[in-house]
Amino acid sequence: MIQGHTIAVIIPCYNEEEGLEKVLTAIPKTMDKIIVVDNNSTDTTAGIAQKLGACVYKELQQGYGYAYKKGFSVTDTDIIVTMDGDGTYPAHEIERLISILIQEELEFISACRFPLSNPKSMDPVSKFGNWILTTVTKILFGTGIKDSQSGMWVFYRKVLEKIRVESNGMALSEEIKIECLKRGIRFREVHIPYYERYGKKKIKKFQDGVKNLIFLLKLKFRQ
Repeated sequence: MIQGHTIAVIIPCYNEEEGLEKVLTAIPKTMDKIIVVDNNSTDTTAGIAQKLGACVYKELQQGYGYAYKKGFSVTDTDIIVTMDGDGTYPAHEIERLISILIQEELEFISACRFPLSNPKSMDPVSKFGNWILTTVTKILFGTGIKDSQSGMWVFYRKVLEKIRVESNGMALSEEIKIECLKRGIRFREVHIPYYERYGKKKIKKFQDGVKNLIFLLKLKFRQ
C-alpha cells in the first residue's frame, strides 16, 4: 500500500516462462496484489506465477485485449499498474510512476519508451511500426502522444468507468490511451527505460500492425 492506496499489477501472459520469474521478483513489495492472466499458455507460466504468490486467472479467449479485460474484471484495488511478462518493462519504475500519478493529481499515466534508452531493445521493424501507428494516431486524433503502443500504464481503476475499450487484441493498447484523451482524463506520458525481452516474440508484426491501423480508422469514426 502506498499513501492509503491499494495497488494491483496486472500482467497478461502467453508462454512467458523464460522471463516471468525475473519480472515478478522485481515488482516492489509495496504492491497489494499481482494478477497474472494466463492466456492459454502451454508452458510453465501459470506454475511460476503461482509459486511466486501471484493470483492467476485463466482467459481462454486468445488475445491481448481479452487478457486485459479479464484482469480488469477481477481487480478491486483503486490503482492499477500494467506491464508485460517478458521483462521489457521496468518493474523498478512502478513506485516512481505511482508517485507521479498521485502527486500531480493525474488519472492515467502511459509509460513512454521513446527515445529508447537502449537502441538494441527494439528491432528496426518494430521501431518503424511503432512510428507509423503513433504518427497515424497523432494525425487522426490531434494528440501529441509519443508512444501509442506502450503496454505499461498506471491509472486509477475508476477511469475504466469513464472510457470505452472494445478491442480484444493488441489494439487495446492504443484504444485505452485515445479514449482517455478523448474523454478528458488527466493523462500524461512519462519516460521509462525499455529492455530486450526474454524468450520468443509472439507478436505478428505485419499482421498486428495492419489490424491496429484498421482499428484506428474505425475508432476515429466510432460514435
